[in-house]
Formats: sequence, structure tokens, C-alpha cells
Amino acid sequence: MPFDAINLSQVRRVLVTKLRHHGDVLLASPVLSALKAAAPHVEVDALVYTDTAEMLDGHPDLSQLHCIDRGWKKLGLIGQGTAEWALFTQMKARQYDLLIHLTEHPRGAWLSRLLKPRYAVAPRVNGRGRFWKNSFTHFVSPIMGSGRRHVVEQNLDALRRLGIQPALDKRALTLVPGVDADAHVSVRLQSLGLKPGGFVHLHPPSRWHFKCWTADGWAEIIARVRAAGWPVVLTAAPGDKEGRLIDQIQQALVRQNEAPALSLAGALSLKELGALTGQAKLFAGVDSAPMHIAAAMKTPVVVLFGPSGEGHWGPWGLPREGQHQVVTRSAQFNCRPCGLDGCGGGKVSECLTSITVDDVWAGMAPLLIK
Repeated sequence: MPFDAINLSQVRRVLVTKLRHHGDVLLASPVLSALKAAAPHVEVDALVYTDTAEMLDGHPDLSQLHCIDRGWKKLGLIGQGTAEWALFTQMKARQYDLLIHLTEHPRGAWLSRLLKPRYAVAPRVNGRGRFWKNSFTHFVSPIMGSGRRHVVEQNLDALRRLGIQPALDKRALTLVPGVDADAHVSVRLQSLGLKPGGFVHLHPPSRWHFKCWTADGWAEIIARVRAAGWPVVLTAAPGDKEGRLIDQIQQALVRQNEAPALSLAGALSLKELGALTGQAKLFAGVDSAPMHIAAAMKTPVVVLFGPSGEGHWGPWGLPREGQHQVVTRSAQFNCRPCGLDGCGGGKVSECLTSITVDDVWAGMAPLLIK
């Protein structure tokens, strides 16, 4: 126990902030579970961006979810100020005793000073001045070699710094699709002639091109999955950016004398994506939020990693041995994980594109045994 461990009996309400992307927010969900398990009397709220709210909405240990809309910036100075003041008033009324700020976002320091919780914990950030250092009561020390420690554990380190040791069975990701999403996906599956547990879910794109594998490679994987007796459903985020890769995969299938794959690309919300992947026999994709969603839904995951680090961002869970498979070319590329947007900043990552179909199939085939 740290010498300055907090007294949980003095804590009634907690605000957990995670102002990052969808996957980052989902990877923070165990903080809510572990905190509630350690202090059942505590009400746990969260603050996220509006577009990421689906990642925590419905979490069984969440009391209130506050949201910052990035669109407020388009409202002008008065409009944005009015929206920010309404949010602050809402949070101030909750009278938080503890603030858990899980990022380096400067808003955390302002929140700590304005909300005035008894305790506040945040990452120790080198180079930050007195304003940051004097805004919190506790700091999480930076981790040497952070690529070897998963983001989930780094989030939970905020609890450890406060003297709260997260129970092992409370570190799982939590995503609740909800009744509406489940019903919508059920209808979709019926219309495609698919049964729960009777298909493979592929989500090939990422919002970042340098994390994407080849269209020809995915097309060959689809052919092998079909030959093994499993139908395939493709998904992608709405818009042309991810949709182009789906089109390229479908075209590659035609060139290989294969029928186009079933596709729900651009047709599902994130909650619906969770409901779909939760019904799949297997998920395969790249380092992206849908991969984390699949892991949260307890679906076996096969994921291709290139410039990003699987030790830091890999599929999380407390799975059966061998449930999740990570495919890399680490032996060939000792430069990975580099975190760069392609080799030399060229948007194409050779450590990823050089992964072979046989590499990917070796991870998938054992998980497709009926």
C-alpha cells in the first residue's frame, strides 16, 4: 500500500475521465468495474467525448455519463461557452470526492481545480509546470518500456496509486450493446441467412491506412474461411475512407473467381457492431476499435499488428488459453513496434503488408474447428 493511500470511506462519488478515441475509452471500462468492486457504496461517473459515449453507455457500474461534444467549437464563443458551462454545472452538482484523470489532457487539471475533489490522480507528465503538478494529490509514475505493458493495466495503475488493488476478475472489458442493437442485428442476421455462432466477422479497415493489410490478402482469407465451411460478414465504418478497402476486397474476390462477401460495411453503429461480433464464431482484423469491441464481447480474436505494439494495444481479456491470436512479422522487422505512420512516414507499413496469408490462416484455422 502507498503511504498516501486514500480512505475510501470518505469517497461517495468519483469522476473518471477518458478524453481519447473509441478504443481508448473501451479499454478504460475495467477502471469502473474494479473501483465499484473495491467500494460498492461509491457512485462512479465518467466524462468522455460524445462520439465515444457508446463505449461506456450501459456499463453496469456507471452512474452518470457526462459528454463533451467536439462540435461545440462550431457554435462560436458564446455557444461553446454556454455548453461548457452547462456541463460544468452538471458535474459540479455531483460533488465529487475523487477525480481519476486517465490521460494527459490539460482539461483534467482545470477540472480538479474547479470541481475541488478531496483526491485527484493523474499521470505524471514530464515538462508540465506547476499548474499541472499542483492540481492533483496523486500521480501515476510513467512506465519505462510502456509498449510492454497493456493500456488496460496502465489505466488500472491509477487505482493502484490510490491504494486500490484491482481484483483479477474485475479487469475484463465491459461493453453492453443494448436491447435495440441486439434486436437490429438479429434482424440483419436473419436477412442474411446467418445463425448466431455460425459466421466469421472480418473488419479489415482501420481509420489509419498504415495499420491496414492488403485487399488481396483478405480476399484469400475469405476464400479459405468459406472452404472451411464458414460464411463471412465484412464490416467497416461509414464513409469512403474505410469503404474503399471493402470495395477492393470485393473486387479481389471477383478476380479470384469468388462471390463477393456478405457486407454490412457502413451500416452499423458501434453498439450494433458489438452485437454483431458478439454473435460471431471468430473476429479477424487489425489494430482498431472493432478489435477491442470483439475482445470485450468475448469473441475469439485474430489480429494483425504492424507498427503498433501488441503488448500495449493487443486484444485484452482473461481468455481461455489460445483464444486470442496476434499475427506479426517481428522476427523479420526488429524495428517494430515503431509507432510511425508507415515506413519513413510513407503510410505503408512493410512489417504489416509482408504478413502472408499463411501467417493469418495459421492463427485462424485452429479457432474455426467446429
